[in-house]
Amino acid sequence: MYEMSSDPPNVDPKAAEAIARAAERAERAGERAAAAGERAAERAERAAERAAEKAERAGDRAAERATEAVEELVWFREEPAARRPSHTRAEIARAAIEIADSEGFEAVSMRRVAQELGAGTMTLYHYVRNKDELITLMTDAVMGEILVPEGELSGDWRTALTQIANRTHEAFARHRWVFERFGDGRPGPNGMRHFEQSLAAVAPLELDRDELFDLIGQVDDYVFGFSLREQQELEEQMRGWPREVVDFLQRELDTGDYPLISEFFGDDADAGVEEVLGLITKEGRFDRGLKRLLDGIEANLPHLAGGGGDPR
Repeated sequence: MYEMSSDPPNVDPKAAEAIARAAERAERAGERAAAAGERAAERAERAAERAAEKAERAGDRAAERATEAVEELVWFREEPAARRPSHTRAEIARAAIEIADSEGFEAVSMRRVAQELGAGTMTLYHYVRNKDELITLMTDAVMGEILVPEGELSGDWRTALTQIANRTHEAFARHRWVFERFGDGRPGPNGMRHFEQSLAAVAPLELDRDELFDLIGQVDDYVFGFSLREQQELEEQMRGWPREVVDFLQRELDTGDYPLISEFFGDDADAGVEEVLGLITKEGRFDRGLKRLLDGIEANLPHLAGGGGDPR
């Protein structure tokens, strides 16, 4: 029988050394990966803690703001008592509105308003505590422009609603920034007076509460929607339609897939765009739309339209 040799097999020293180095590298890589995992876990834990703290602080601030809104609404505080106060809230609101009208709402700040009034910034804080209150004063001042002067509201419901709608449309045209900020202000006395006038305008109809509210809302929605669309179209007209948009319209018209549009505006996209802008800005469009709306409302009121029938 053959004898088994007890001598170790011949191993290339260089290969053994390479294997050992590879094992060391693998071990070090494992250690680095483990350490990186620990650091990532620590970072995630710290981020979660910071997020929780931030959410808690935000909740506290929101609660403070809610409390302030209920207990310290600007209308609940008297204006600074002095024999001859330097300013009034109405003057502050007017200065802020003039800045917004001429420079855009982004330019309105407590410091900028103070400069306009020739006052120190800190002086303004005796009258309004923050920018939210300033916005409340501004929006309520605009609502004051909407009010029909005392004794001038017509006793005829259509005429009265037309008076209110026209004044609202004109005020929105003067102060185009209101669409950005109406939701930021708090209700004010002029806003309540506007609603009071609206109720007075439709009172002769002797409708129930739901019908009155719907009628007022329909007119308000028309005025607000028309004015907002008018602002967007004015900005679009000032910018002009981008060349690529006109080119797209021309390509689509050339397909022949839009025969009604082609019949309405023609086959030339450039001329069609000009015609659209002309129609949009055509004088009297607001008045015509309001008249049609009121015609429809009146037709839906049988006792005014002169007969019976289903009011729906």
